[in-house]
Amino acid sequence: MYIALPNQPDWPALIKSGSRVFLGSNAGVPNGLIDDLIKDSHGLHDIEIVHTLTLSDSRWVEPEYSELFKVNTLFIGSDKIRRAVAEGRADYTPCFLSEVHSLFEQDILPLDAALIMISPPDQYGYCSLGVAVDVTLSAVRKAKRVIAQINPLMPRTSGHSFIHVSELDACIERQQALPVLPDYEPDKKTERIGQYVSMLVEDGATIQLGVGKIPNAVLRYLHNHKDLGVHSELITDGVIDLIAKGVINNRNKTFHPGKTVTSFCLGSQRLYDFVHNNPHVEFYPSSYVNSPVNIARNHNMVAINSALEVDLTGQVVADSIGYQFYSGIGGQVDFIRGAALSPGGKPIIALPSTAKQGTISRIVPTITPGSGVVTSRGHVHYVVTEFGVASLKGRSIRERALELIRVAHPKFRAELLEKVREHYWVPHYQKDYPREVPELSPINVKTLRVEGQNYDLRPLNPADERRLQEFFYSHTKETLYLRYNHIPTQMTREKSCGLVSVDQSRDLALCIVKQYGSVSEIQAVGRYYLSNDGQSCEVAFVTRESNRGKGMAKQLLSEMANIAKQRGVKMMQAYVRADNKTMLRIFENASFVREPTEEPGEVMLRLSLESQ
Repeated sequence: MYIALPNQPDWPALIKSGSRVFLGSNAGVPNGLIDDLIKDSHGLHDIEIVHTLTLSDSRWVEPEYSELFKVNTLFIGSDKIRRAVAEGRADYTPCFLSEVHSLFEQDILPLDAALIMISPPDQYGYCSLGVAVDVTLSAVRKAKRVIAQINPLMPRTSGHSFIHVSELDACIERQQALPVLPDYEPDKKTERIGQYVSMLVEDGATIQLGVGKIPNAVLRYLHNHKDLGVHSELITDGVIDLIAKGVINNRNKTFHPGKTVTSFCLGSQRLYDFVHNNPHVEFYPSSYVNSPVNIARNHNMVAINSALEVDLTGQVVADSIGYQFYSGIGGQVDFIRGAALSPGGKPIIALPSTAKQGTISRIVPTITPGSGVVTSRGHVHYVVTEFGVASLKGRSIRERALELIRVAHPKFRAELLEKVREHYWVPHYQKDYPREVPELSPINVKTLRVEGQNYDLRPLNPADERRLQEFFYSHTKETLYLRYNHIPTQMTREKSCGLVSVDQSRDLALCIVKQYGSVSEIQAVGRYYLSNDGQSCEVAFVTRESNRGKGMAKQLLSEMANIAKQRGVKMMQAYVRADNKTMLRIFENASFVREPTEEPGEVMLRLSLESQ
């Protein structure tokens, strides 16, 4: 069947001076059309170019074309456009990606033309927007003129990606290689961020990721997960191997089950080949994919986004560095909000703790003047850096500050605590700040499997003040008597603060925690206190009654012994009531030996670490 194509563009007949023109997005920028327009633009002036992220040489924003084009970008994607915005030669219009379509549909930004790149038509005349459906389809539906570059290298993608040649007012046929992103190899810092984020992703979850080192690191640590789904504004190369391995099968998705859903893709030629005629990957407009309502229809939705800085109340800066606009709002708020509304969902902000070779903290007491809040303090549930996971949902300002200081770089933590006192109330007894414990494990957390459930074994820290208080009040009188040799009736916030504010480089305080979404519940606590000579330590532990006999105390004791030995401690000792048969048995099973003591009713036990 022969498909007749429209004529080549007669630019003066299609576009007038002062027209507003949409330019195709992401990897679908029609550079051939722009070149053709520039060549035949005689007499045209002040054409407003509207676009989102564009992977291109961005020729249209160069000063020599300032009389021809006026640029209005909805997302700053390159240094050239960033510089033009800073110099006032281009404008930046902030907008949620899910709402860009409304700017066109409601004639807030009425479009005289849309310049797009598409695949060649099939036998029925249908062309595909390929790797960049995003907001382009919305622009096509509202523009008075649709002018296309037919590119034989553009993949044909499934979903709502098609337009018919009859919808085109003009076209050119020009081959154009799709832009290829560099391979983002994670460094040690992003590797740790990827590990921490992967621990928040449960089997059967649906995920959203961006592009760059951190998303790549996350994907690398999801290879042992099961039955993951994808609902994401974009996909990258990292999903290919996970799909091939069966890790991503979309089986448990509650919205578009069985399908990977996206609106555009960015990556290598391998990715573009992967999505070509692939019925398992469906592309839809951003108005659909980024709708928080649609995102929330995926149960256990995990949204993973990045930021430039986060203040100690949880406000997220993502589009600007001071007064300089850097990128855009994009889809961050769409997915953070959608994940928060999802049953079992987790909105996550992941970022390195520092910038500029470690000289600047990205966790800041207050937002840098001029910077704008993209994601509010009420949106984010988790903030992840290479130093851990800060859980913010339901936390007070003081608790948020402590959580975020805990995941800041250690060299900035003392300063952050002092700075937060200048603006927010912090009690006089809050003197300590979280310190790093690199000896515990490469990522400071171990996952325990106890009777079919996962628990985290990690250091106790100042942000656990309220959790430790709740743990204390969960104990029976018998437990309190056996642990403290009397029955204490009160655990004040001040006393709890003192118990969690531990110099972990000297003493040690570990806990086993059950995480229910944003809820953390301490199940067991173990600690040791180092003697003045540094040769021995005194150890003690207590377990929540409902988890007695499950081996938690044994694992705590084993971990403490390993850390003590690594630190050069030679002897561990414990003092236990003679009638506390259960605790005595735990120590003796761990090779502790009873020693004589002058205290009646008390047993001293010792373990030589030199012989271990």
